[in-house]
Amino acid sequence: MDSALRICLWVFAGSTLLTFVLSLVTREYSWVDRIWSIIPIGYLAVFAAAAGFGDARLNLMAVLVLAWGARLTFNFARKGGYAPGGEDYRWGVLRSRMRPWQFGLFNFFFISLYQNLILLLIALPGDTALRHRTPLTVWDGVAALAFVAFLVGETVADQQQWVFQQRKRREVAAGRDPSPQFVQSGLFRYSRHPNFFFEQAQWWVVFFFGAIAARSLWQPTVLGAVLLTLLFVGSTRFTESISRSRYPEYADYQATTSASIPLPPRS
Repeated sequence: MDSALRICLWVFAGSTLLTFVLSLVTREYSWVDRIWSIIPIGYLAVFAAAAGFGDARLNLMAVLVLAWGARLTFNFARKGGYAPGGEDYRWGVLRSRMRPWQFGLFNFFFISLYQNLILLLIALPGDTALRHRTPLTVWDGVAALAFVAFLVGETVADQQQWVFQQRKRREVAAGRDPSPQFVQSGLFRYSRHPNFFFEQAQWWVVFFFGAIAARSLWQPTVLGAVLLTLLFVGSTRFTESISRSRYPEYADYQATTSASIPLPPRS
């Protein structure tokens, strides 16, 4: 096994154990969320460093993932994700629906182990690029432009959601009933979760970088992008079940608006 991949496996094992232990000590279960935008940067840096930072494709991938992580870290921080008590509200809902021992198993196997595994898998195209150190091509340029476009899209979506939530908080603080109750304008007019879509799309581009390096789409590293997509599908369904229980009008929004891929609204 190559040293770069071995280092990443050790980081994966350590982050899994650390996030699980911290969840038990603090009784908060969003520790993987707190490292989500950081760990992949480290993985790509390890692969780029293994090439002595002399491989243009690996350097490009590392820089793009760094930009992804910096933006996501900023957005997570301003929402209070790193503050004490910044746990994802969905875990509290799920705990209320499960027995303590069931949530304990869920915490270890899904929250800590499975999500950390996904963070490793989505970065493994860097290992593919390390093993196939071929010159940059036009397709690398296309992939880089696509990544930046998706990065901009996610930035815009998160900012629109942030502005809406800040306005909603001001309305509630003033004793008024905010209307609408959830964001439906901007990119959210075309997708119920545009930020989710752009997030997934960026990691599909990372997979394509590895495929371009290997000159074949038939790469096992596609598993990372596939599992990430499935994670978002499950997360979206759970999140929307909560939204429907809070806002009856959310069902109408679902009926007219695409769940993920931005599309023209349906009548």
